[in-house]
Amino acid sequence: MTAFLTFPLTGNRLAMLIVCASLAGCGSMSSFTSDTFKPYVPEVVQGNFVSKEQRQAISPGMARAQVKDILGTPLVTSLFHADRWDYAFSIRRQGVPPQSFQLTVFFKGDVVASVEGGDLPSESEFVERLVQQRQATSVPNLQASEEDLKKFPVQKAPGDTPVPAPLPASYPPLEPTPR
Repeated sequence: MTAFLTFPLTGNRLAMLIVCASLAGCGSMSSFTSDTFKPYVPEVVQGNFVSKEQRQAISPGMARAQVKDILGTPLVTSLFHADRWDYAFSIRRQGVPPQSFQLTVFFKGDVVASVEGGDLPSESEFVERLVQQRQATSVPNLQASEEDLKKFPVQKAPGDTPVPAPLPASYPPLEPTPR
């Protein structure tokens, strides 16, 4: 009966030891920063890019076909708002807050009545936002000094190596000949 009573106590002690060890392991996770395990987030440019120069080319009185030639196909067209074309695009990059831009063209009949939109980037500003500036790193010295060269063994020139003996014209058989 005493052997039966000591086993659950040993099991309890073993379970307590495992729990304490796992909690101690969780406590050591505080040394990791929040950036240690960070998923990769791809750079995403969505929508129709409309530059400041394209916006300036649109003027009231232009036909729908002319607007489509300059700005491209609108991102949003609605059956309920046939006289409204919406152009929207956004830029999402890791470490940079998302940027969204929108341009709305209103038509009266088949010609442009008005154009609304926020501050759009120029084409050069848009490219600058996409290009990441890399920090210049120092280039290591690629020349070895005489002291560095002395650390390596000297190899003989190809003419200094002895010429091996010529190979025999025939070899003995691998298996014994039958008698």
